[in-house]
Amino acid sequence: MTDQPIHSDSPSRTGRGAPGERPRLSADELAALQLVRLRWTLRHAYDNVPFYRRRFDEAGVRPEDCRSLSDLAGFPHTTKDDLRRNHPYGMLAVPPTDLRRIHASSGTTGVPTVIGYTRRDLDMWAEVVARSLRAAGARPGQRAHIAYGYGLFTGGLGAHHGAELLGCTVIPASGGMSARQVRLIRDLRPEIVLATPSYLLTLLDEFDRQGVDPRDAGLLTGVLGAEPWTEGMRAEIEGRSGLTAVDIYGLSEIIGPGVAQEFPEAVGALHVWEDHFYPEVLDPGGTPVAPGERGELAITTLTREAMPLIRYRTGDLSALTPGAGVPFRRMARITGRTDDLLILRGVNLYPTQVEELVLRTRGLSPHFVLELTREARLDQLTIRAEAVSGLAADRWPAVGGELSDLVRGELGLRVGVEVVAPGTLERSSGKARRVLDNRETTGPA
Repeated sequence: MTDQPIHSDSPSRTGRGAPGERPRLSADELAALQLVRLRWTLRHAYDNVPFYRRRFDEAGVRPEDCRSLSDLAGFPHTTKDDLRRNHPYGMLAVPPTDLRRIHASSGTTGVPTVIGYTRRDLDMWAEVVARSLRAAGARPGQRAHIAYGYGLFTGGLGAHHGAELLGCTVIPASGGMSARQVRLIRDLRPEIVLATPSYLLTLLDEFDRQGVDPRDAGLLTGVLGAEPWTEGMRAEIEGRSGLTAVDIYGLSEIIGPGVAQEFPEAVGALHVWEDHFYPEVLDPGGTPVAPGERGELAITTLTREAMPLIRYRTGDLSALTPGAGVPFRRMARITGRTDDLLILRGVNLYPTQVEELVLRTRGLSPHFVLELTREARLDQLTIRAEAVSGLAADRWPAVGGELSDLVRGELGLRVGVEVVAPGTLERSSGKARRVLDNRETTGPA
């Protein structure tokens, strides 16, 4: 195996201080560190992962061809299908006996994406999560209520070890059992809550059901991630809870949560921890786009030992802009995924676009689903949205009509809208399921 990477525990290179503190680097120092780590990663992958050796050889590139950061554009991409085709251990750059943990993403195609971690990988992961939490406003000694799921999903354990490293007291609530979670929050009074935004809304609904004002629970900060969410969702959460809601970004294939973090003083985009993860934004053909232009986010790991990934196409849609007061670039908040795109009668549509309009419609709660059906060989979309508590049922058709008009005016689509009673739609303790595709069962293709 090749030499170990230069990790963040090298004070001479990263200026590392206490756990969770951002490294003190100038833009030039960051670029120099990235190049050292990138060259190590390319060599580590080429020497130890047959998949990458084959891919590099097919593309006519070698690790030593990377002499500058811009040279990375000449190296091949990696996709989730590549990970699935090499299931379970084919993407490892270390022997399986060197692993200290395995996580896996959901296997929607029947084959999960298996992710391995060495001890140093786990230490790095805890460090970037601690850094994210500190940037979000968390401090040692505070209590962190973690409502991400534990287990093969990376959210719970990733947040857990980062919060402990920062010096927080962790409340490992996991997902589900919302009534008990609200009781824990009321009794233990954590300052920080970590959850998906849709599940935090479920918890806020449970506060309402119990007749308790969540603004009296002592929560200061919500660190929310694992699914796209909008500014309207932020306003809904902050208005009901009194906390400051910020976005955290990650994905299991790269490491888990902690790849990028939104700062409360610089909302609207997330700073990428570029000393560990090198981001690019690509057009559909895989070519890097200009700064500020939206496209598919691709990430190259710079310090992963067990499973280095080169130009991994995340499927997430974002853009890169300069950092705010730090050398790390900012990525625009994820508006959707390439595989979330719905094409309805020639119009491109993302669920987050509908979410914005639902939240703008007085009388509707943030809970909704999109149901796709097929009638007479034409795709149809029905938005099923919950009324707010207390809205008289005879008002539901008018409210649905308002949303239908908004969708037609803003998105150019005629859709059906069905307003349903509060609590009707299924709640998830993890990522919200926004799209129900029933086209195969409702009509011929």
